[in-house]
Amino acid sequence: MNIHESAEDYLEMILMLKEQKGYARSIDIAAGLNVTKPSVSFAMKRLRENGYITMDEDNYISLTDMGREIAERIYHRHRVLTKALIKIGVDEAIAREDACKVEHDISEESFAAILKLVGEA
Repeated sequence: MNIHESAEDYLEMILMLKEQKGYARSIDIAAGLNVTKPSVSFAMKRLRENGYITMDEDNYISLTDMGREIAERIYHRHRVLTKALIKIGVDEAIAREDACKVEHDISEESFAAILKLVGEA
């Protein structure tokens, strides 16, 4: 499944918001990703057109099965990478930030090794 890194970030944020608040709205996504509301509107339009999200009549955003699959994969990588970085002595805030940068590009082989490192393999 080929999807751009920014789209993965949006899907991951939707999943995180749904877990934290029970809902996801464009304004919350904008705040969470530190992007503008027009950027979120454009991204939501593209994600909706590609079948990754749905929006109800009140503009609450939900992930489709396809969108959820991608979001869960990225969020899992984020959590594992953060845990690994903390384990090797990186400050938690820096670990979360760095994990976000790496989660999209790390190979399956390297990620499998990190899963072993943190005891999740």
